[in-house]
Amino acid sequence: MNRFESVLGAHNLELCRAKIRVLQLNLGKRCNQTCAHCHVNAGPARREMMERETAEKIVAWLENTAISTVDITGGAPELNPHFRFLVREARAQGRAVMDRCNLTILWEENQGDLAEFLAAHEVEIVASLPCYSPENVNAQRGDGVFEKSVAALQRLNALGYARDPKLRLHLVYNPLGATLPPAQSALERDYKRELRAHFGIEFNSLFALANLPISRFEAQLRREGTSAQYAQLLETAFNPATIANLMCRDTLSVGWRGEIYDCDFNQMLNLRRREAAFLWDLLPEQLENAPIFTGKHCFGCTAGAGSSCGGAVI
Repeated sequence: MNRFESVLGAHNLELCRAKIRVLQLNLGKRCNQTCAHCHVNAGPARREMMERETAEKIVAWLENTAISTVDITGGAPELNPHFRFLVREARAQGRAVMDRCNLTILWEENQGDLAEFLAAHEVEIVASLPCYSPENVNAQRGDGVFEKSVAALQRLNALGYARDPKLRLHLVYNPLGATLPPAQSALERDYKRELRAHFGIEFNSLFALANLPISRFEAQLRREGTSAQYAQLLETAFNPATIANLMCRDTLSVGWRGEIYDCDFNQMLNLRRREAAFLWDLLPEQLENAPIFTGKHCFGCTAGAGSSCGGAVI
């Protein structure tokens, strides 16, 4: 029994899977950015990428499920040559599609029509923007990222994003360092006020996410000598009310080779499920009520108001 399970037990709680509602696909670790907080350790030099055969198997598996949403992530998932195939096929099956977009990808070579493609297929965009000021964004994500991100958001707005109800656009906030995110609702109001006033930008919702001590961010904490301090902060802020709404309960994470995990964080730690090696060997009902694999990183999703791919959970 790990420390997180002990804390659950002390609150008479269990963490088990519900019915799968979201299939989250990690298309690989290649990215056009190298962000300081990235738990995927993604970057331009990474070569892990989902192959066409794997993408086709996933599409075929989806046909026989009632899963409503396909959530596509990476790296920068748009750099995978099969990204658009997956979007088209999932939309043709009548499923909602989400793209976890870093915004600057819209300005990369061979991505000139990406914004138009996403709009044409009514893809919901979840876009990284860790602050509404250039200093903080560029410090976390690289020089010039804020300016490119603003231009990308303006382009998406011009296509109808955040204005047309069918074109939803959300922003993602991550703290710069070893702190918890502030109250999501208040921060969202600040974002909307500042981005509207200075850049004419509109968006639907802000997702405030905690940084989990995994991979690149964990390495940063160790360099700063704050790893133990941050781990204690997360555990002290454990909130039992978050358990019922954690993303790992209704989201199944799929790696770039097709292997299955309870969440994207478990994927990066290689905490694999044992019901099947790969998605296409699994029946969705096999996972219902199954216990979720946990570790000390789970305190990051259960601290304060909670944290998930959709932001605060309470």
